[in-house]
Amino acid sequence: MLPGDDLIRPAAVVFIVDDDASVRDALSSLLRSAGWQVRAFAGASEFLASPRPALPACLVLDVRLPGENGLELQRKLVEMGDRTPVIFMTGHGDIPMSVRAMKAGAVEFLPKPFREEDLLDAIELALRTDAARLRAHARLEDLRRRVGSLSPRELAVMRRVVRGMLNKQIAAELKIAEVTVKVHRRRVMEKTGAQSLAELVRLAELVDPSLT
Repeated sequence: MLPGDDLIRPAAVVFIVDDDASVRDALSSLLRSAGWQVRAFAGASEFLASPRPALPACLVLDVRLPGENGLELQRKLVEMGDRTPVIFMTGHGDIPMSVRAMKAGAVEFLPKPFREEDLLDAIELALRTDAARLRAHARLEDLRRRVGSLSPRELAVMRRVVRGMLNKQIAAELKIAEVTVKVHRRRVMEKTGAQSLAELVRLAELVDPSLT
């Protein structure tokens, strides 16, 4: 079960990537005192090699890093399909750099030195956003599992139901009795958990638009 907003702190992790050990230590101390789990890394490769917990998370990332810089790491995460929210910090930022970062999905771009409150607010927003994403993903996976439990015949009936076909039309197309269509239709509703035709249509659109 994914955490709600009231549980965001103890059940979330903040990643820090900064090549300055003193900055990593200071930020780690600050964020732990705020109640978050913290994992700190000196560079992009070290971060990429680390396991990711199935928890709401965000990445506090320095733009200037040895090897891959922060923007390159952000681009790589996007290419990997990793949607961890990113908060950039830099002592050498400029407007074009911040625009690139924000267009690529960064939550915030904080020039050093920044106020602790600004960083904490940005992290709070990022973690709430990621928690919502994880909840939506978990629901989608559950819906996919439910649809995946349908038999081939039940799935065939579902496809036609969500496309607006009547039971007698489905029966004629599948060459089965209308009463059999009704049985399959009832099982579809039970297995998917849909309470109405409108809900079944929305479910189908979420799971696989080709179903509709």
